[in-house]
Amino acid sequence: MLSVARRFLAYGCVSVAALSLVACVETPMPPVGPSPVPSPPVPQTDPQPVPTPPPSEPLPSRPSQSLSVLPGWEETDPFIALEAVRGACAYRQGRQYAKACDALKAQAFEQPEEIKQWLETRFRVERIEGEGLLTAYFVPEYPATTTPSVEFSQPVRTKPADLILVDGAQMTPPQPAGKRFAARRAGELYVPYFTRAEIEAQPVTGPAYYMRPEDYFFMQIQGSGYLTLEDGTRFMAAYAADNGLPFVGIAKTLTERGLMKKEQTSGEAIRQWLADNRGPVAQEVMNQNPRYAFFSMDMTKMEPLGAAAIPLPPGAAIAIDPSFHPYGDLYWVDADAGSLSGAFPAYRRMVAALDTGGAIRGKIRADLYMGHGDRAGREAGRVKHKLRLWRIVPAE
Repeated sequence: MLSVARRFLAYGCVSVAALSLVACVETPMPPVGPSPVPSPPVPQTDPQPVPTPPPSEPLPSRPSQSLSVLPGWEETDPFIALEAVRGACAYRQGRQYAKACDALKAQAFEQPEEIKQWLETRFRVERIEGEGLLTAYFVPEYPATTTPSVEFSQPVRTKPADLILVDGAQMTPPQPAGKRFAARRAGELYVPYFTRAEIEAQPVTGPAYYMRPEDYFFMQIQGSGYLTLEDGTRFMAAYAADNGLPFVGIAKTLTERGLMKKEQTSGEAIRQWLADNRGPVAQEVMNQNPRYAFFSMDMTKMEPLGAAAIPLPPGAAIAIDPSFHPYGDLYWVDADAGSLSGAFPAYRRMVAALDTGGAIRGKIRADLYMGHGDRAGREAGRVKHKLRLWRIVPAE
């Protein structure tokens, strides 16, 4: 993203795990803690507000119960839960939680237990049947330059003027009607937009910023990133659009060609391989992923939004499949049995559904937003846990 949005959702919120990467081998880190001021989130799809589609099917659930029945409730950090509630309240005035949101404005908590007691009086939970997958995402930070060099050779491309969205019925070949697809005009026809390889072969027009190719590739996967120029200027490269083609992880390409062993394909290991083979060799491997994201650069905008157009609180927001779960709703994630090396044993916390992503599909599927920077990235790269979900509903 974004799902950030991204995820990416539609490009955007693809988590590190969505690359089919294995986590870095380092000492496990504790879950991301609360932040008094939400850190900038990652946009996983179109950063504009989007209508919330109704669930495609009824979600089976048990009768509502007290929050005290939640696995891990006694040990959870109440400040993370409070940030999740604030995130939910920011979406359309809290929607179903409006009464609780109004009451929250008058609260001044002094002790963690006061927060938990308030939450227990305002909310109840419903178990969503089934098990699924929890992954995680973050906003990376990268160096960039204003002039190209051997090392910084990759231009940061903005949305092309010829990239448009059209109804699937107008496409050649035809696509499902009622859905919009990235396209370009070829004479009188609307055809799929260019692939990664085709885009990279085109010249850059206008002023541009330049990055290391491997950094740019990973920024496209995450959906956005902070860029720091030679003079210290720092700004956000935010997801602007994508070419609409399917995402393909390159870990499989590297292992099938015998370039890396399967157990070595962590995110950092793949990045290092791309750096060591920078040039035509690495570019050809990256081209196996036809998906391509474009960015917008704004020196004043430092807080990109998720798909719900709400800033994402680190550690307290998730990307979900909006065909099953409405934006702005609260959930309890109960995730354990992590399958990646160095993973934290479990994630049990209250979160707000504020984003989505192309790899986030299904009823029991979530992508946990970790924040920005290297620390958040290392933890996000280790999250691939078995997930159970509980829906948080108003107590009255």
